[in-house]
Amino acid sequence: MKMTRRSLIASSALVYTLKGAAPAPAPATKETVNLGFIGSGIRGKQLIDEFMDVKGARGVAVADLYDGCLQRAKEQLGEGIAVGKDYRRVLDNKDVDAVVIATPDHLHERITLDALAAGKHVYVEKPMTWSFAEGPRIIAAAKASGKVLQVGSQAKTSALTAKAKEIVASGALGKVNMIRMGNHRNNAEGAWVYPIPPDASEKTIEWARFLGKAKKRPFDAKQFFRWRCWWEYSAGVAGDLFVHQFTQMHEIMSTKGPKSAVSQGGIFRWNDGRTVPDIMNSLLEYPEGFLVDVYVTQANSYAPRGILILGDGGTLQVEGRRMTLIPEPKYGDAQMYGSLNFPKKLRDEYLAKYGGEQRMARAEAKEIAVEAGPTHNAWFIDSIVNGKPSRENAEEGHYAAAAAHLCNQAYRKGTKMVWEKMK
Repeated sequence: MKMTRRSLIASSALVYTLKGAAPAPAPATKETVNLGFIGSGIRGKQLIDEFMDVKGARGVAVADLYDGCLQRAKEQLGEGIAVGKDYRRVLDNKDVDAVVIATPDHLHERITLDALAAGKHVYVEKPMTWSFAEGPRIIAAAKASGKVLQVGSQAKTSALTAKAKEIVASGALGKVNMIRMGNHRNNAEGAWVYPIPPDASEKTIEWARFLGKAKKRPFDAKQFFRWRCWWEYSAGVAGDLFVHQFTQMHEIMSTKGPKSAVSQGGIFRWNDGRTVPDIMNSLLEYPEGFLVDVYVTQANSYAPRGILILGDGGTLQVEGRRMTLIPEPKYGDAQMYGSLNFPKKLRDEYLAKYGGEQRMARAEAKEIAVEAGPTHNAWFIDSIVNGKPSRENAEEGHYAAAAAHLCNQAYRKGTKMVWEKMK
């Protein structure tokens, strides 16, 4: 595709008005990226909406294994789009410049490799991979293809993340030694117990295509619509929730990935046939010299979400769209508590040497305002149109997903897992 060098980042939303049947999509212009969506379930539906808000993005084809999702995609993009259950038809479509992959985790690698081989740019939802071994294969294919591959972890490119990275690099937190990350929820939706459409059956769903490389088994609508609950199709809470925060934390801390991990967890509430834990806590060590404590419960919603970066000079709390800098208290040299075992005379003389200095002075916490920047989706379109590097490339996607796989293996094997021993 021949593209101009004009940036699309500062664009406003592209508004589509659909009234009845729409005409077939027009061929791409020089500044238009025709998108094919592979997987239009819950997240896929959102991605269609999000990309249609980016100037220069046009949805022309959708593949999904459930008839209902294909119908809803037509409601979003118009009756004229190409739809079907075989994703290879999207890859064979000459009008499609790039694909957006939002399938279950276990199908990501095959579709991504096929898309790159077909000469398409790729946006693949996080986690990029279902297993550790898939990452290097995707990295190699992306490099060989010369195409843009961007992984879909939105916080990676946010203005808030960029500001947090700047603060850490400035030394405002001193030496960072511990990071705590949480993402809690306490309802059926948060535990992936999604409603099943009343027309769900083998007539409306391509079950064999869904199974992919997983073990063959009879049709099960629960597994199809609640696939995150089973190891065969997903990377569990770590793949769904840890990865968001690993991606953001890796960017803020300018680190690639961890050295090792230990994990504990289990099924404490949602004992509904799932095999992945509904509560999980992992502790990871990073080569830069800090620990990361990351935890998820699907049985309580009280604990704050976000990232807490703890340094010997201060703390940075990044939660949602808010960021707060909390400087460490300043301690005087006089030890009121530490000198309690002195006889009175000696203690009075000890404290007198410090002239009654203040034992501790706290600094005020400061909320840091950050203006919103371009969306993650807009960066992908910009990279394609203007020949720029991906803002979340395959290697970065691999390290974020692999950190989650490290946690999962530590949990499933009941032992400390070291990066070098992962396969």
